[in-house]
Amino acid sequence: MKQKNNIQMIKNTILYLLVLAFVFGSCDSQTNKDNTIEKDSIKLTVYDYPTRTNSSNIYEVNIRQYTPEGTFKAFETHIPRLKELGVDILWLMPVFPISEKNRKGSMGSYYAVADYKDVNPEFGTKEDLRSIIKTAHENNMLVILDWVANHTGWDNPWITDHPEWYTKDSTGNITHTVGTDWTDVADLNYDNEEMRAAMIDALKYWVTDFDVDGYRCDVAGMVLVDFWNNAREELDKIKPVFMLAEAEQLDLHEKAFDMGYAWHFHHIMNQIAKGEQNADSLRKYFEHAQEEYPEKVYRMSFTTNHDENSWNGTVFERMPESYKVFAVLTFVAPGMPLIYSGQEAGLSKRLKFFEKDTIEWKTHELTELYKKLIILKNENKALWNGEAGSPAHFINTSNGEQVFTFMRIKDDNRILIMMNLSPEEAKFNYMEKDFERFYTEYFTGEEMSVKPHEHYILKPWEFKVLIENK
Repeated sequence: MKQKNNIQMIKNTILYLLVLAFVFGSCDSQTNKDNTIEKDSIKLTVYDYPTRTNSSNIYEVNIRQYTPEGTFKAFETHIPRLKELGVDILWLMPVFPISEKNRKGSMGSYYAVADYKDVNPEFGTKEDLRSIIKTAHENNMLVILDWVANHTGWDNPWITDHPEWYTKDSTGNITHTVGTDWTDVADLNYDNEEMRAAMIDALKYWVTDFDVDGYRCDVAGMVLVDFWNNAREELDKIKPVFMLAEAEQLDLHEKAFDMGYAWHFHHIMNQIAKGEQNADSLRKYFEHAQEEYPEKVYRMSFTTNHDENSWNGTVFERMPESYKVFAVLTFVAPGMPLIYSGQEAGLSKRLKFFEKDTIEWKTHELTELYKKLIILKNENKALWNGEAGSPAHFINTSNGEQVFTFMRIKDDNRILIMMNLSPEEAKFNYMEKDFERFYTEYFTGEEMSVKPHEHYILKPWEFKVLIENK
């Protein structure tokens, strides 16, 4: 396995060097010592993927609700705090103007885009956005924009200038996406090559002119895979980018996307919190996922995001006694963990989606927990993402319904996870032979040995993250 990993690392390095050679050769660029290229007098930041994201976490930014001002400038003042927390990738929810026609609520949905090459004036100016990206890069953070390729708002100029770019109903009228209640948006027709070209041109604009590092692509599975493949190829000609799909489709990862959503994982956590599933359900999920998805594919793990918070409730509503154990699980299980705006401050309300509803920033136990979890992930290779880390190796116990326990092993780094995923005390012992090691519990510093057939007790929803003593 180690030899296989080394060969794969060599292949990845060669591929990356070939991409850079193509980038530099095809866009008349000059390579600088600070990992940048210059194109048309604009300096673009270049990262070595996947090495750059080996241990990354991702943070979703809701500009509207982040501050009382709800502006780019106001959010930018939070970047030093996020850097101290350990945030690595900033995902900015859509920054574009919001359509007024057919809008929902008084402020409308971020996902009803009126212009793909402009910014929402409520947030500020293009220069304000450019400043966020510059400051983030200075703090060694990536910035990806939320991209809405499936549909536009009803007063997007494409509606009047190119009605043939849209899906039409049986009467010849442009329609919203069939099977949804998204009446504030008009569905795009990906059989139209001119529309595809215009969409890719807009995607390239923000990379070339603003130095964004990639995209989180809304409902990516509703758009044809070959479009995303073409888009990724064109973007990588400018500079290597990082792409996140709001989807779980395997074919999206063949060429276009680096990471997808771990929706199923999220739903199982919610169901366990309600007593509808148990630890064994989660074990079966991971065993299946690790067989189904190639090692190189990142899965985004989360207990909440903008949709979950607004429509399904806060973590305190959905998992009132177990939000901490599941927060830990998103960091120690295979996958890249997501933190949503305000989650680190104990966000305890459903943020309104179509209205102004400012996050309350306060001291909360989750602030320190997330900071420690980010350090834990960064400092332990076994917990890294994709091929850089390791899969979960599940260990048989005498109590598989309550207790979720697994190891992650990379080189000489070994992490053992013990979790009681139930509201009752859990008693168990390990069933495997020749299984005796000495560990230090990460959060408490407690030293303990783990042996087969020895009895252990975990309190309701208790967890232990054990790092092997070397």
